[in-house]
Amino acid sequence: MALPDPPRPEPGPDAGVDDIQADIERTRKELGDTVGALSAKLDVKERAKNKAAETKERVVETTHSMGQVATQPKVAAPVIAALVVGAVTVWIVVWRRRH
Repeated sequence: MALPDPPRPEPGPDAGVDDIQADIERTRKELGDTVGALSAKLDVKERAKNKAAETKERVVETTHSMGQVATQPKVAAPVIAALVVGAVTVWIVVWRRRH
């Protein structure tokens, strides 16, 4: 959770009209930003849409990466093939020596 901004100094008793008006405008802007942030938090429908869009994007990204992994050639396949060829060769040599 975000910490509130430190309080800003209020115009003093010797402040001019311009200083007071500038302070009023800053306060209005801050109040408008706060109301906007609260409205966004209370807009459940929009938040649900955003969450659904994020989830869809994550699923598409995961599916894409899993598809790439599934289509990549396996390193183990050549090793297994070499072992099978070696085992068949040994079996043939042993079989010929016995017969």
